[in-house]
Amino acid sequence: MKHTAIKYILLVVFGILLSLDSLTIAQNLNQTDKGGFYFYWGYNRSAYTTSDLHIVGQGYDFTMKDMTASDNPERLSSKYLDIKKLTIPQFNLRLGYFFKDKWSLSLGYDHMKYVMDHPQDIILNGHIDPEISNLWSGDYNDQLSATNYDDIHYENSDGLNYIRVELARYFDLISVGENNWFRVRAQAAAAAGIILSFNDLNFANQFDRKTISVSGYGISVHPGLRLEFFNHIFLQTNFSAGFIHQVKVRTRPEDKGSYADQRFGYIDSELVLGYTWRFNKD
Repeated sequence: MKHTAIKYILLVVFGILLSLDSLTIAQNLNQTDKGGFYFYWGYNRSAYTTSDLHIVGQGYDFTMKDMTASDNPERLSSKYLDIKKLTIPQFNLRLGYFFKDKWSLSLGYDHMKYVMDHPQDIILNGHIDPEISNLWSGDYNDQLSATNYDDIHYENSDGLNYIRVELARYFDLISVGENNWFRVRAQAAAAAGIILSFNDLNFANQFDRKTISVSGYGISVHPGLRLEFFNHIFLQTNFSAGFIHQVKVRTRPEDKGSYADQRFGYIDSELVLGYTWRFNKD
C-alpha cells in the first residue's frame, strides 16, 4: 500500500468518525467499552537485534552474519503537522473495536524503518563471482569483512511496514470524577501480521530503490499506558517487542530471482493520540 493511499484513507476515516461523533454528545459519559471503537495516530522509535542477512542474485549468494541496523527517525519539523507529509516519519495507525468491555480487536499499520549501519565489520559466508563487486570476490567462510555504503547497502526505510491484527485487554488503574472524566488505563496486547517491505539495495554496481514485496510475517506483544479524558480523547504510550521473519524480500524490481531473507527481534516505543467512540451505557 503506497503512503499516498494512506493519506486519503486517513481523511475518509476522520470524516466518518467525526460525523458519528454527533451521535455520542448527548449520551452519559460513563459508558461501557463494549460496542465502541477507537482510532489513533502517532509516531515511533525502534531498535533491532543483530541478524544474519542472506542476499541472493545473479552471480552472488552470500550471508552477512551479525549485521547491525538502526531506525531512521525524521527530525522534528513541520512534516509532523503537514497532512501531505504525515507518512514520512515513522508512524503508527490503528482502528479498533471493543467486542467486549475492556477487550478490543484492532487492525493497524506500523511504519518502521530498518537501515544497515555503516561502517561495520561483519562475518561473511558464501560466493561472489569475480568482477561482480568492487568490495568482495570469491568464496568466503566465516571471514571478518569490512563494509561501506558505496559498495553494499541494504535498507527498508520506506519502510519496514508491519500490518498487524491486535487483541488487547485494558485494565482501569485510576478513575477521577463521577463520570470518569479522567482515567489511567493499562493495556496488555498481542499481535501478528504481515511485513510489507519497500527495499533499497546497493550491490554489484546496481542501486535499486523501493522494491515492494510482501516479505514475511511478525509476532509481537504490546504493553501500554493510556491517559483518557472525558471517556473519549486519549494519549497513549506503547512499548512493543517482537520477532520479524522476512522470508523473501524482493531486492531487484525486474528480477524475481534476486531476494534477501533474515530474522531479527525488535523493540519499539510509541506515542499516539486517539479518540474512542462509545455508544452503550453502563
